[in-house]
Amino acid sequence: MAGKQARARDRKQRILEAAADVFAQRGYGDAGVDEIATAAGTSKGGLYFHFSGKEALLIALLDHTSGLLMSRVRAALDEQEEPVDRAAAALLTLLHTLGKHRSLARVFAVEALGAGPKLNRRILELQRSFEAIIEEQLDEAVARGAIAPLETRITAQAWVGILHAVLMRWLLDPQARPMDELFPVLRRLLLQSVGLSVDRPTEIAGTIR
Repeated sequence: MAGKQARARDRKQRILEAAADVFAQRGYGDAGVDEIATAAGTSKGGLYFHFSGKEALLIALLDHTSGLLMSRVRAALDEQEEPVDRAAAALLTLLHTLGKHRSLARVFAVEALGAGPKLNRRILELQRSFEAIIEEQLDEAVARGAIAPLETRITAQAWVGILHAVLMRWLLDPQARPMDELFPVLRRLLLQSVGLSVDRPTEIAGTIR
């Protein structure tokens, strides 16, 4: 029984990985269930045993990606002491993690946005959850007197927006700079946006992995 369950889990994971690759290469609209099943090395019936269709696959991919991102972000938060450093590390960790999983990044940042209202609402929920983490850290920084009072919610939205813009350019532009080269630039921009020196000693980029 345990072996059968393990095989089922493995097949489900293969289907998700195949779906990420096919969605990234073909686009969500043009991708077919048959194509995904073939890429996963299973039958169409095997795919439907685990997922009701393309939308269910995309939602599962979003949930998988958000879980991966959240676990990495929370680990990054634990490695920083100052709240602004925690907020910046959270965003840079998001970018780094998506940079290491290009197919998932494209599904998350590009394909899901054009997949209809239900998926758009899901993306907005995920985006708000990341914004809430940044806002919480900025609120703490203001409370400690580490930064001047500011509109932390709008600032958090702007920070996430910057990350999304950089990620989109990296995904769509073959001439975009390598992701690792962007960390020092982004860190400097984020710190300057809340009135902090760019020469602060904490080197956030060095903690990202």
